[in-house]
Amino acid sequence: MARLFDQYQKTIAQALADKYAIRNKMAIPRLEKIVVNMGVGRATQDKSVLEAAVDALAKITGQKPIVTKAKVSVSGFRLRQGNDIGCKVTLRGKRMYEFMDRLISVALPRIRDFRGVNPNSFDGHGNYSLGLADQVVFPEIEADKVQHTQGMDITFVTTATTDDQARELLRAFGMPFRQPQQRAAAKA
Repeated sequence: MARLFDQYQKTIAQALADKYAIRNKMAIPRLEKIVVNMGVGRATQDKSVLEAAVDALAKITGQKPIVTKAKVSVSGFRLRQGNDIGCKVTLRGKRMYEFMDRLISVALPRIRDFRGVNPNSFDGHGNYSLGLADQVVFPEIEADKVQHTQGMDITFVTTATTDDQARELLRAFGMPFRQPQQRAAAKA
């Protein structure tokens, strides 16, 4: 059993139910899925960049990614409808909790000058998104063999009805949100 799922069942769910006075067990906020997306704009000129991104995403998530295609043509970007432009993975269940555990405890602390993730990146419906500039922060990727650094977007989809409930859920899982005073100190 995944460590974070076990923690959710034993402590987090009850704490959220008590804090928000939720009586129905099914109404307690929980993590539904995690979507990891890599947009590879250079794939229109060089197919090996997309293949490397698919391989890296498969190593990071432990699941085979699907290749995403352009929905519209944009002549300024030399992009035609149907071109391969990225890859994504939707994680659920045990793999989702294991990926979140590795992200929080291993990958995020490896980021240089890391002070926490933005606590305001919620969409208004209880979903949280964050971006990573480099895939090398994951230990599955060997930095020596990376030819092209590739960023990724990670979206946490929850069943929470408000951003505050989702923020408390992710904070209980151990998501390192940046504190307000840290942001002011970083600007100075």
